[in-house]
Amino acid sequence: MIYHYNHVPIFYETKGKGPAVVLLHGFLESSTMWQDIAAPLSKNYTFIHIDLPGHGKSGVIGEIHSMELMADVVYSLLTYLQISSAHFIGHSMGGYVALALAEAHPKMVNHLMLLNSTTFSDSPERKIQRDRAIRFIAKDKDMVIGMAITNLFYPEVRDRYAREIEMLKTEALSFPTQGITATIKGMKDRKDRTHVLASLTGPKTIVCGNKDPIVPISISEKMGKMTGAPLKILDGSHMSWIENKEEIVKIVHFVE
Repeated sequence: MIYHYNHVPIFYETKGKGPAVVLLHGFLESSTMWQDIAAPLSKNYTFIHIDLPGHGKSGVIGEIHSMELMADVVYSLLTYLQISSAHFIGHSMGGYVALALAEAHPKMVNHLMLLNSTTFSDSPERKIQRDRAIRFIAKDKDMVIGMAITNLFYPEVRDRYAREIEMLKTEALSFPTQGITATIKGMKDRKDRTHVLASLTGPKTIVCGNKDPIVPISISEKMGKMTGAPLKILDGSHMSWIENKEEIVKIVHFVE
């Protein structure tokens, strides 16, 4: 289905019965990533799948897709759907968006789960990498997306997930370059929201991979200590929803 945010189409789907669970995908992903996670649990929860701006079937809003802007898109859609509170699960960038929404509308968040995500802002080195990606994507989109997706998996498992990597690349290459660039700018400029997770009064969970090359385990452990959020460590890299699908289904099943 399509919801229009300031005349820009935002694709979403609702599936299942029960308490609302909002699923927010990561950078260069779309709502399709959640299909195998949500399907076994649709009798217990109503899942809201959203394509964030510039991703999937959603349109591009502007030159910068800040986390605050994308959080407002999600909030506006939920208001339209008459959902006043929900559980939120965000993978990587989806976690950044969930944190921005939690800061602006804390009463809407029943449970916040960060999946391979972080509360911290970009390091200076990471900002340089993002600037480099912005410069090169207009010249060689295939190369930038290919490297970005491949690097989500630690080297030892890339052959094992070669099929999944190619499928991710194919989907990401269909996204508009303007939307990808706007999102990189938004992630680069996002602020630290460790205090937001720490201040949430409801349940909160951090799920991480012990070999995550994007959000190292040391960062997740630091987050857990600073925010009081329980830490669930899985054997894998940044793509836990692919590498640890059964474990993720179990974790989501016990969201309260």
